[in-house]
Amino acid sequence: MSERSKSRKSNPSSLSPLKSQTLTLNLASSRMARRLFLRPSIATFAAAISLLTIFVLCHSFLSPFPSPPLSHSSSVRRPKVYLYDLPRLFTFGVIESYLLARDPLRSLPISDSDLHYPGHQHSAEWWLLADLLRPDRSASPVERVSDPEEADLFYVPFFSSLSLIVNPVRPSSDGVGARALAYNDDDIQEKLMSWVEGQEFWKRNNGRDHVFICQDPNALYKVIDRIKNGVLLVSDFGRLRGDQASLVKDVILPYSHRINPFKGEVGIEGRNSLLFFMGNRYRKDGGKIRDTLFQILENEKDVIVRHGAQSRESRRMATQGMHSSKFCLHPAGDTPSACRLFDAIVSLCIPVIVSDYIELPFEDVIDYKKIAIFVDTATAVQPGRLTSMLREVSTEKILQFQRGLREVKHFFEYDDPNGTVKEIWRQVSSKLPLIKLMINRDKRLVKRDLEGPDRSFICSGQNATIAVH
Repeated sequence: MSERSKSRKSNPSSLSPLKSQTLTLNLASSRMARRLFLRPSIATFAAAISLLTIFVLCHSFLSPFPSPPLSHSSSVRRPKVYLYDLPRLFTFGVIESYLLARDPLRSLPISDSDLHYPGHQHSAEWWLLADLLRPDRSASPVERVSDPEEADLFYVPFFSSLSLIVNPVRPSSDGVGARALAYNDDDIQEKLMSWVEGQEFWKRNNGRDHVFICQDPNALYKVIDRIKNGVLLVSDFGRLRGDQASLVKDVILPYSHRINPFKGEVGIEGRNSLLFFMGNRYRKDGGKIRDTLFQILENEKDVIVRHGAQSRESRRMATQGMHSSKFCLHPAGDTPSACRLFDAIVSLCIPVIVSDYIELPFEDVIDYKKIAIFVDTATAVQPGRLTSMLREVSTEKILQFQRGLREVKHFFEYDDPNGTVKEIWRQVSSKLPLIKLMINRDKRLVKRDLEGPDRSFICSGQNATIAVH
């Protein structure tokens, strides 16, 4: 069909021949232009879309900056947590026993709500329970449910770390010792497990969806093999075997800091000491390095190292020392971690970590190389090496470390609504896919006799070398 015939067919019959001819020529010219440019336009557009797709994919997978977390809107399902209503013996009863063991004649509050948890470095168990009891939890990463049938996770709120220290280290002879002997943490652990193992929902999945807090390295030590299937909230793995705990299934918690946070600005003004440490000089296991470091550092210029146990006066001196020093030493103790690391962070005193097997909390969101200096033990014990390394750190680098500490210190504030507790629940939530995998896997496995370790249990017992920077 000719262009003219097409024109007639596509235009109203009322057009005059001249107008029709003119329109035909215009349409022909337009079609020629389209033929000239249509193919390049489509090719260019397709190429642009391809490049954009490649850019988006590469940016999504290779970008060093993580995307901001999704808000807890109605479209995002939060994991559901059921809070076990434990017998009072395991919660507020532990606080009461702790107080009476120190003063058997004291009058206790009538209401549990008036009982105050004793302040100490393993107080995460108190903060987590208090958070779950709050009426408004809309901003939390997890939702508390009253029906256990709806729950993804079950939280066991036993005050395991406080239970461990109910009895005074040195009971007095005025009746306190006799009362203290009435409380036995081993017996309490056994009673707890008798209660938990009797619960329907424990039996359903062999405890895999249960969450236990055992922040003190010795907490729940007697029954740890009976709860190792669950999610353990711990300070480190110093006293746990590879088949009991791992970074894959468990969560590392920060200690509660014991000194007041630094309220000043970033800077070196007023920080006249190079390095500060205050703590027990003599420890066991990996903590034996402390005595060596004391011998090396105690005569160094502008370095303060002091032996001191936990007390109100020690905390006052530690606060003053950390707030007036550029660097704060964190050697291993009886286990790889200790509360002074977190004291240093909230003091904006750059941690110098000499602990080869330390595990740190929230490492998926915190790059500790940006806020701390890591030195392996073999290097740190070389006379003069540690202080010479620190003296070479420039003022600008110190300020950079301090700015990093200021940005992350809210992660170590248990009383901050957007701080430690919220991050712990986010970490626990992240374990849910693995928990569901293991639960479903358990359902189809036959009983097996394994000669070696079960490779489904991925532990964190890896050998690594600490790079010194």
